Amino acid sequence: MSTLALGIIGNCSISALVDDKARILWWCLPRPDGDPVFHALLGSNGEPEDGAFAIEVEDYSHSEQHYIENTAILRTRLIATDGSTVEIDDFCPRFFARGRVFRPAQIVRRIRPVSGRPRVRIVLRPRFSWGTARPQITSGSNHVRFVSDGTTLRLSTDAPITYIRDETFFALEREYNLFLGPDETLTERPATIGREFQEETEYYWKRWSLRLGLPLEWQEAVIRAAITLKLCTFEETGAIVAAVTTSIPEAPYSERNWDYRYCWLRDAFFVVRALNALSDLETMENYLTYIRDVIALTRGDHVQPVFGIGLEADLLERTAELPGFLGMGPVRVGNQAHEHHQHDVYGNIVLAAAQAFFDKRLMRQGTMEDFRHLEVIGDRAYMLHNAPDAGIWELRTRARVHTSSSLMCWAALDRLAKIANQLGLSPKHWRARANEVHAKICAEAWNEKAGAFVESFGGEDLDASLLLMAEVGFIDPLDPRFVSTVDRIGEKLRRGNHLYRYHAADDFGRPETAFNVCTFWFIDALGRMDRREEAREIYETMLSCRNHLGLLSEDTDPQTNQLWGNFPQTYSMVGIINGAVRLSRRWDKVI
Repeated sequence: MSTLALGIIGNCSISALVDDKARILWWCLPRPDGDPVFHALLGSNGEPEDGAFAIEVEDYSHSEQHYIENTAILRTRLIATDGSTVEIDDFCPRFFARGRVFRPAQIVRRIRPVSGRPRVRIVLRPRFSWGTARPQITSGSNHVRFVSDGTTLRLSTDAPITYIRDETFFALEREYNLFLGPDETLTERPATIGREFQEETEYYWKRWSLRLGLPLEWQEAVIRAAITLKLCTFEETGAIVAAVTTSIPEAPYSERNWDYRYCWLRDAFFVVRALNALSDLETMENYLTYIRDVIALTRGDHVQPVFGIGLEADLLERTAELPGFLGMGPVRVGNQAHEHHQHDVYGNIVLAAAQAFFDKRLMRQGTMEDFRHLEVIGDRAYMLHNAPDAGIWELRTRARVHTSSSLMCWAALDRLAKIANQLGLSPKHWRARANEVHAKICAEAWNEKAGAFVESFGGEDLDASLLLMAEVGFIDPLDPRFVSTVDRIGEKLRRGNHLYRYHAADDFGRPETAFNVCTFWFIDALGRMDRREEAREIYETMLSCRNHLGLLSEDTDPQTNQLWGNFPQTYSMVGIINGAVRLSRRWDKVI
């Protein structure tokens, strides 16, 4: 089993992680970047059960777990040594009600006996202020309240309150419903609300999945990836988090522990692009509202690469007093990347917004005013295309003119020329700038000795981000320079069927694990070069590295296929979609 045997539940307001024993180990409130009231994923400063919400079967033997097909409802079966079985359905309500999407900050757990005479106990131990504050506990006939400074959680249930408070094993002879969320009373019987919420939530996700435009092959993998990406959105503002966790290390004891619960404009662009390929445009429309707010906030000045999901600019990095994932601290809160200059951000903004000027399906089409705002972003891209920055890999102690940053600056200029033409304006200004930057990259980033484009102007090292050259349209994938670059990257960065980001040492030494999205970029490049069988083989390897629920984290150990890094990683789930879309056989060739 993977080191990250976890499933995600959520409703685009909150998200939680549930392990293969039905323990909720991660849940942040009041939103995905908030205080983890369940933090056991990163250890505890008290007893092991602190910071978790567990449902345990007495004499536990093993478990089975899967999502209800095409939904975000997670079903776990806990099986005792005598065969007695308990079934638990976990979800966060999401469905249409009264003309809007109902998505409360609430987790619903429905538990029922399946066979035998199982005995269970419910262990509910939320903690506050990153595990340092124990709540005051009060209860009534059908609820338990957990009270801390400024926060109150309420469990409403038809299960025995005394057994919950005392963490006592009891015979499970019928179904029980547990609702954990705001300090509000239920308006109906728990059984009625539990059944209604689950039916409506299941219907919502199945209808959402039904509208996806899927490739013929690998459909289950693609649907799970798409739902997971949707769960990483914060619908209220349109932001998209890079992952729902912080500080799961990229490799054991590497201290490459980062907080990914924020919106990187780079990662978010790739998410909306992947979902667009499946005909989910709603996510992009929501994200474009967020992008317009970012542009207004920065007023044509420096744009930082990452913001909080509520547009917070200051994401001051600090450490929390928790042991860390498997005891591998530190646990970081915030991310220093908000201080960085990463010039690819300007291309990511324009690329994300470009479709609004061409797609007639959108509720809000791109306007002339929108174009004028994007032109300001284009001016920054042109000004900075040849300037040193921290680069796509967010190097903390070194600045160079990174080819990938210059590439995305070119992409901004290129798309502005295309948008101008679409609006009936002259594209000459932006086309001339794009051509200038294109020529600069070809001259400065090509290394004749290496026979490849390299990671920085005048440099010698290879970098997997160069594989994006074909994806953003900078170069024909069959251009000998690109083909040679892909081959050199394969020689230097490939380990088996996995790809590293780069081979040179960085602030923490040489990377120890492969970066999943880079492998997917390699797959995409091979597919574009008509090396489809090789690409399909690597793609199948990546699918085999997913955990038991079809999810990927940021990194993979090529030797063991163990998953490492924050989870679930949107970049990696994007790769699953893009690989299937690129490599699948066509519907009309089979049916």
